[in-house]
Amino acid sequence: MAARDVLTKNQLCVLEKLEAASGPLSAYTLLDQLRDRGFRAPLQVYRALDTLVKSGFVHRLESLNSFVACAEPHDHSHSMTAFAICDTCGQVTEFSDHDVGHRLDEWVRSTGFAANKAVIEFRGTCAKCLAEAA
Repeated sequence: MAARDVLTKNQLCVLEKLEAASGPLSAYTLLDQLRDRGFRAPLQVYRALDTLVKSGFVHRLESLNSFVACAEPHDHSHSMTAFAICDTCGQVTEFSDHDVGHRLDEWVRSTGFAANKAVIEFRGTCAKCLAEAA
């Protein structure tokens, strides 16, 4: 993960909003929340998000087309990151495991497939929502 001190003002604004959010945010929600900080166009948000994702500060949730701040610093290039997304309350839990990632990489390579990207998202109900429903 890159150091925060190399981030631009816009990138820091977007990252801070994601870190303060209680759940994933879309680029357009971020734009609406950052208008008072000088954001006027979606491109400003998308550029910041692109850099933040590449730097490992933010994850894109493919199934929701939204973004979350990385839960903890880890080397994304050497670990598998998966997400558990609650369909009831929207809570996102991030999981990262080097061993599982290594095994999945070996399995994919053994088939002769050259993977460029992997996204693992579990959709369901979190423990809190399950308990409230009981």
